[in-house]
Amino acid sequence: MAPRILPQAALTGLRTRLTGTALVPADPGYDEARTVFNGMIDRRPAVVVQCETPDDVVHALRTAREHGLEIAVRGGGHSVDGLATTDGGLVVDLRRMHSVRVDPERRTATVGGGATFAHLDRATEPYGLATTGGRASTIGVGGFTLGGGSGWLERTYGLGCDNLLAADLVLAGGTTAHTDADHEPELFWALHGGGGNFGVATSLTLRLHPLPAMSVVLLMTEPEDSLDALLAYRDLMAEAPDEAGGAVIYLTGAPEAFVPEPLVGRMVCALLVTYAGTEAQARATAAPLFGLRHASETVARLPYADLQCMLDDPPGLRNHWSAEYLTGLPDDAASVFRTLADSLPVPSGSRHILFPMGGAVDRAPDDLPVPWRHAPWAVHPFGVWENPIDDGPGRGWVRGVRAAMRPWALDAVHLDFIGSEGEERVIASYGADNYRRLARVKAAYDPDNLFHLNHNIRPAHSPV
Repeated sequence: MAPRILPQAALTGLRTRLTGTALVPADPGYDEARTVFNGMIDRRPAVVVQCETPDDVVHALRTAREHGLEIAVRGGGHSVDGLATTDGGLVVDLRRMHSVRVDPERRTATVGGGATFAHLDRATEPYGLATTGGRASTIGVGGFTLGGGSGWLERTYGLGCDNLLAADLVLAGGTTAHTDADHEPELFWALHGGGGNFGVATSLTLRLHPLPAMSVVLLMTEPEDSLDALLAYRDLMAEAPDEAGGAVIYLTGAPEAFVPEPLVGRMVCALLVTYAGTEAQARATAAPLFGLRHASETVARLPYADLQCMLDDPPGLRNHWSAEYLTGLPDDAASVFRTLADSLPVPSGSRHILFPMGGAVDRAPDDLPVPWRHAPWAVHPFGVWENPIDDGPGRGWVRGVRAAMRPWALDAVHLDFIGSEGEERVIASYGADNYRRLARVKAAYDPDNLFHLNHNIRPAHSPV
């Protein structure tokens, strides 16, 4: 779509109807408002509408439709491809809509469409409640949940979408809809993994779970010792209770108290066991790992909201990442994963990650468009760097990890973990039958594909 300019009369009319604010390039605050998480993305929308109410979203969408402006929807803004913004279009910025209302008796939280996990986790913490969230506090709750939602608590409480109880949306035509298991059930089904294809989610209600304690075990090993550590971690997680989660992470040692000084600035392998329970329970579960050769060990109880901040990166860094979901992790796959760490860009914020799946994720009813839930392991090359000169090597490293792990991979992948990798990858990640059903829902609620800046689902009547 060619960039367009919103006429002054239309801008004035929009502003008079808004509770929030509409920013154009000449306005103070515009550059800050248009910036997304990935520093590689530099787009200039015609207008950024900072919505404060669902009515603001209605007015923004109607204005965009009337003037032919491409629409981007901004929540947390973490899309690696910068899908939360657009050149010459209109950004529906939900960040001011970040309220969280906790009902401790019903164990639910109702959150605004622009809330992040920093908002949600701090609000539920006083009640000893939590739900599966992204592994960074700055991730938007809406995009995470609607896209499927993989996080530290998934083995215990399921995916983010498994905990979605209701949603309020503004649809493409500017009308609103409430959806849950009894209202608009096909739309509600589609929101469990179908992402932002069907409307702008202004409110979501999520199931909460008791979480009286959260604990971690963190062992750091030298790279040369890490294959044995990786295999031991694999075997541990195969028998671990649902309360256990975590990751194997190759990364640059940071100047933190839990990182031995000789490892600062060098590549290190971190074995992380998260545990929805006490420190003693976490230590007992991770007991087989303590006999490994390792450079440091940390066992601690900490608030879940603090755990959620562990992998926070500052905005503005350059990012590229992807994923492969594996059918298993035999010795040869583990060996390849270990070898790939040798090409990790160091020093940088890049991370070479292996997540254990299973538990509640695998056992959930198999009627949602997230077939990757049955993978036992997920590989997530996460490239982060500062200098544009590293763009080529960084992207190349991510592609190389994907290619090397493909022999053990499913076709399906968690789409929140990847950028634009082609329509076939999108269809495979929903499953062909699910994709056809999603396309019918799309045709019913967004027949003109107004919401296409996402892992797009074409309306059923659209040519492929």
